[in-house]
Amino acid sequence: MMDMEIAGDVASLDPELLQLPEVSPLALKANPHIAEDLFSQWLSLKDTGRLVKSLLDDAKAGNPLNVHGGSTSTNAASSNSLPSMFPAGSGPPLSPRSTSGSPRIMKRQGAGPSSLGSPLKLINESVREVIPQFYFQNGRPPTKELKEQCLSRIDQFFFGHSDGLQVNEFKSVTKEICKLPSFFSSCLFRKIDIDNTGIVTRNALVDYWINNNMLTVDLATLIFTILKQPDHKFLTQEDFKPVLRELLATHPGLEFLQSTPEFQERYAETVIYRIFYYVNRSGNGHLTLRELKRGNLIAAMQHADEEEDINKVLRYFSYEHFYVIYCKFWELDTDHDFLIDRENLIRYGNHALTYRIVDRIFSQIPRKFTSKVEGKMGYEDFVYFMLSEEDKSSEPSLEYWFKCIDLDGNGLLTPNEMQFFYEEQLHRMECMAQEPVLYEDILCQMVDMIGPEKENYLSLRDFKNCKLSGNVFNILFNLNKFMAFETRDPFIIRQEREDPTLTEWDRFAHREYIRLSMEEDVEDASNGSADVWDESLEAPF
Repeated sequence: MMDMEIAGDVASLDPELLQLPEVSPLALKANPHIAEDLFSQWLSLKDTGRLVKSLLDDAKAGNPLNVHGGSTSTNAASSNSLPSMFPAGSGPPLSPRSTSGSPRIMKRQGAGPSSLGSPLKLINESVREVIPQFYFQNGRPPTKELKEQCLSRIDQFFFGHSDGLQVNEFKSVTKEICKLPSFFSSCLFRKIDIDNTGIVTRNALVDYWINNNMLTVDLATLIFTILKQPDHKFLTQEDFKPVLRELLATHPGLEFLQSTPEFQERYAETVIYRIFYYVNRSGNGHLTLRELKRGNLIAAMQHADEEEDINKVLRYFSYEHFYVIYCKFWELDTDHDFLIDRENLIRYGNHALTYRIVDRIFSQIPRKFTSKVEGKMGYEDFVYFMLSEEDKSSEPSLEYWFKCIDLDGNGLLTPNEMQFFYEEQLHRMECMAQEPVLYEDILCQMVDMIGPEKENYLSLRDFKNCKLSGNVFNILFNLNKFMAFETRDPFIIRQEREDPTLTEWDRFAHREYIRLSMEEDVEDASNGSADVWDESLEAPF
């Protein structure tokens, strides 16, 4: 093994380093095998083996290496001098790596042997550059100025509260000192009050917030740390429930729900399902810190804390959006057992979906149902379905429907797979006395719309790179939206361009909320009161 390593080193040997006064370096460069033979012969000497072993023993023991660098000096014949295979002790010494230190060059300049000595000695004597610490396991410690400023603010809030603060007095600390949304107050309080005393003292806050270096941590990491369980490296749906409970109890836009706790629970569940739909991209129910940082949840939480009208917080927290989702579910769940079967879902959107796509959904291809009842989807499953159906421009939706169409699960959509779903659309058009569009024509239209890298199949990347990709899915299994796309109103297109910040889901939820509100007003006027809900689940809207 050692011979192999030596042979590799010899191949790159610089003839200048051999320092052979009787052999020309130019000759060695022209005939590198001469240098290799000389070096191999020198290594085979017994004295060389003893010297190398001595040097290795000294290196292992941590002793300073005493290697003489000169060959022409009379002092070279010491106990550690290099064994020579040449007469008169003219063998190659352990020379410096730089040619400027070569004894041959020094001779020409009239100087003595190199004073640099062994290259090993050079390494030992090199000055080490001090690299400042850049990783801190518990976070970067705050600067002295930042620490003093925070301590001063803490003293102000605890002035007159020498015994500490109770949970109802802690909201200002959460918002002003910790810079967290106010509805994190109870969660943060319990995180500091580990003994459940009902009191957080000044010293306890200083120890948790300053001594744990929470001052210098970014907001996403703060929220992640406060919400997660101590033994977890991820967030679950349960971790968000305390925050949602406090939001429902304190937000002025949700105050009207306080008399109906059952709908408070449904609202909280819907918000959490929406969060995991968009943010938990792995879809495993374990929301990681990286996913939290990549999503827009933190900004939505801050918006909800600052905005009194909760319906203006379109991301996750809008009550109107919850209302639309829950009413749709209630309309389909005719027996109100909080479960939906195939026949219920086929009625969605005025029978807009094909049987084949509904079968794929209930085969749990795009997503495993959380419902424990065979052949039925629960409320969480319906939320995922509805968000995917009504906004096919989002990445979660594209992935949801792509899995449905990908019959063999190879990650590619072929013309045959798409034709399987379009056949039912074609049959429905014929039954409705509409002029059918042949599959060959519609396939060309879909390919032109997507602009795939390979024309013989469509990949998920192709769909994500195209803004019109959602229309391809509508063509394949949603006849109502397919017809609407073919006869789209230019006025609606102009409206969408005027406010590009609104998603397809935002526009749909707004239209549906207006429609549902008008229907309820009509029923109230005709019946005196809307008899839509069971007495146990009376709507608070």
